[in-house]
Amino acid sequence: MKATYHKYVLNFKRASGTSRGVMIEKETWFIVLEKDGKKGIGECGILRGLSVDDRPDYEEKLHWTCHNIHLGKDQLWDALLAFPSIQFGIEMAFQSLESESPFLLFPSDFTNGTKSMEINGLVWMGEEAFMKQQIEEKLAEGFQCIKLKIGAIDFNTELQLLRFIREHFTPEQVEIRVDANGAFSSEMALDKLIQLSEFKLHSIEQPIQKNNTDRMAELCKTTPFPIALDEELIGVFTEEEKEQLLEKIKPQYIILKPSFVGGFRGTQEWISVAEKHKVGWWITSALESNIGLNAIAQWTFLQQNTMPQGLGTGGLYTNNFDCPLTVSEGQLWYKKEVEWAFDFNLLK
Repeated sequence: MKATYHKYVLNFKRASGTSRGVMIEKETWFIVLEKDGKKGIGECGILRGLSVDDRPDYEEKLHWTCHNIHLGKDQLWDALLAFPSIQFGIEMAFQSLESESPFLLFPSDFTNGTKSMEINGLVWMGEEAFMKQQIEEKLAEGFQCIKLKIGAIDFNTELQLLRFIREHFTPEQVEIRVDANGAFSSEMALDKLIQLSEFKLHSIEQPIQKNNTDRMAELCKTTPFPIALDEELIGVFTEEEKEQLLEKIKPQYIILKPSFVGGFRGTQEWISVAEKHKVGWWITSALESNIGLNAIAQWTFLQQNTMPQGLGTGGLYTNNFDCPLTVSEGQLWYKKEVEWAFDFNLLK
């Protein structure tokens, strides 16, 4: 078996804002496996400044992984514990190689095109007019669950945007999730949660910075509406550590990005621990290209979680790869009649 790795820079169609800044491009890496005339591909979806494996030796570890591909998927996964995005890339690449087609990883009613998955419509941070425009677009497109990035502009303006949605749609008509990306101060977080609760929100992701576990536990106990942990899960590697974190904080939900938590195996570990502690969960992408998104979507469907998932990121880039994933009326469909626009030679 031969393994190679390749860097690919995804360009955003328009600058996308979070509380950590504005993104205009996103670096990703692909691992390509070749054996007996077949090829498989996996995506290592790193997010600089956020992924635990954003380290100076990242490319060196990719080189090591490809050089040691003979160890096989399971042994490599164990050896790459500190590099969850490479764990995911390896899992995906082996699954791709072993599949009938490199992009049909987990056949199901989803990949047959007979069933879909509900997803949330993502609204990026920006000026009030831009955010309002995005909200109107998502509602017009038929989304029944909208996720707003908050914490970067004036808080009162964000409250006005939420009020705008609620003036037109009840909680039964449109579910609203907000994602603070750790933007609230520990001191002001509960006050802001109380103000936000007026709008009957489904949940808030990561209201304060990660690693403030005592304060996060207090917030989860006193919050007027559910809190979901996101960044808090990054860098928690062992099942014992996962158990300890959920036992201490007792969140209402956790949000799982396979690229951040060790691929499908790492995600499955989190799901098992969460369900043991009666913590809800859903899966989101970490801004991967359509190659990674496709694998996550196919695997997520098999988990039979009926909550809206965070998988609607395929249209973000100018140089993504056309694929069968299609969003319609707030649902993610796999249109099997649509061909992949991908050539392995692009990665040479």
